Amino acid sequence: MPHDALDALPDGVVLAGPDGRVLVTNTVARRMLGITEDLTGMPLMAVLALSDHDGNGWVESNAPYAGLPSRTAVPEQSWLLPDGTEVLVAARLHRKERGGPVETVAVSLRSGRGRARLDRERSDLVATVAHELRSPLTGVRGFVHALLNRWDKLNDEQKKLMLNTVAADADRLSRLIAELLDVARIDTGRLQMHTRPCDVVVLCERVVASVQQATSRRIDLEVHEVPKVAADPDKVSQVVTNLVENAVRHGEGDVAVTVAPDPADPSFVAISVVDEGEGIPENLRQRVFTKFWTASSGGGSGLGLYIVNGLVRAHGGTVMIDDRPGGGASVTVTWPVHAG
Repeated sequence: MPHDALDALPDGVVLAGPDGRVLVTNTVARRMLGITEDLTGMPLMAVLALSDHDGNGWVESNAPYAGLPSRTAVPEQSWLLPDGTEVLVAARLHRKERGGPVETVAVSLRSGRGRARLDRERSDLVATVAHELRSPLTGVRGFVHALLNRWDKLNDEQKKLMLNTVAADADRLSRLIAELLDVARIDTGRLQMHTRPCDVVVLCERVVASVQQATSRRIDLEVHEVPKVAADPDKVSQVVTNLVENAVRHGEGDVAVTVAPDPADPSFVAISVVDEGEGIPENLRQRVFTKFWTASSGGGSGLGLYIVNGLVRAHGGTVMIDDRPGGGASVTVTWPVHAG
């Protein structure tokens, strides 16, 4: 591969020949290793100035030119650069013939920041799940034990209250599990959508009626004449439910849901959910769509708006947050009109 092509790669690359001396390096590798001069002909051990937490070097520890003659690679490992920065290092061991001596060692180096970020996200996920599961599980366990131990001493109304509470907590657990599955599918690009022509007005009517039963806050629905959209109706319902429940939980006053043609693009239908609360400051409007973002009050897993953004964009739509005239937050999602 030409040197300029190696320089175009996002990761660092170091190639060494059969004598253990460097044949070529790219710009990223030299920058990571803190070396500016030509490295051609230098020993690989001297160039790869990497160490682990015990001070061992990469070449000494992995012995790329020794070991079993069937070995073809060194798996990715975490090492430290001379400045202490973590770097992920892997290598391919090329042989002209199977079982023959190593002719070329190709080493790749990439920043460990991405893995560190993923590790932090996994830790946040574990902490969030543990926190969200603890409360309903504690309630379910407590009421079930009370029913088992005091069944004959409880009257029917008490039993009914406890069972209703257990059912509500079980529903909450089911929703959290569904959210976690959706997050995993969005992150991995494995969302399964069954897109077909669907009537967003009917879907919004059902969502508003369902959420209204669980709150004393008034939810108004304003509907304009709109065409059918090309979307997965289950995903549309999920998005609208998340937005309306979010407005009820974190906003104040009445909640208004509007279905109308998108004024900016008639090939889309816009669904807006507006509340009368304090609104969302402009400097936070991008953060609300990140995982685990929660407002200062109201609770929740912090996954709802992340899922909303992922589902809408998977359909080719948009999500926009604005201020409600007079105070409050306005969240608008758009869905593509069915072309048929």
